[in-house]
Formats: sequence, structure tokens, C-alpha cells
Amino acid sequence: MRIIKRATLAAYWQRNPQAQSGLLYWHKLAKKARWNCLQDVRATFSHADAVPVASGRTVTVFNIAGNKYRLITAIHYNRQLVFALMVLTHAEYDKQNWKNLL
Repeated sequence: MRIIKRATLAAYWQRNPQAQSGLLYWHKLAKKARWNCLQDVRATFSHADAVPVASGRTVTVFNIAGNKYRLITAIHYNRQLVFALMVLTHAEYDKQNWKNLL
């Protein structure tokens, strides 16, 4: 997969250095992957979830660093692209405000 906006990940770990290793691990595995559907994603990351957002689209959410963080992505399987949209702490994610932004 081609990861769009690795800078989104880097910007987050610069503010939260404890997230860096988990995000780099996700990036390494995702970059090597060839996903065609959510089931393929779950073969690599078993806790990945498809979540509908306010726009009517569906994003894929990954647990990072033992579920301390949530990485929200848009995956375009047909183009083999993963857009890293945002990284949140588990507590920020649970507030669900992020769904209205996407």
C-alpha cells in the first residue's frame, strides 16, 4: 500500500513521542501490505474497524500502541492507497467528535 501523508503520523509523534514506535510499526506493515478489502486488513491488524462518519463515507480505524492511540484512515483498495487522516488518543476517539470532521 502507498501511505499518503506520513507527515500526519510524524507530526503526531513529534507532539507525543510515546506514540512514535507504534505508528512506525503500523507504517512499516501497511506499506508492505496489499489489501483488497477489510478482511485483508484484519489479517494484518486484527482489531481494524470500519466506522461510518458524518460525510456518509467509511473510514478504517486502527488501534496503535496497545490501544493507547487510534489511527483513522481512508483506504482506497482499488488504488492501493491509505490516507492517514488523524491520530487520536483513546479518550479523544471515544468522545466521537472526530466523526463530524470527516
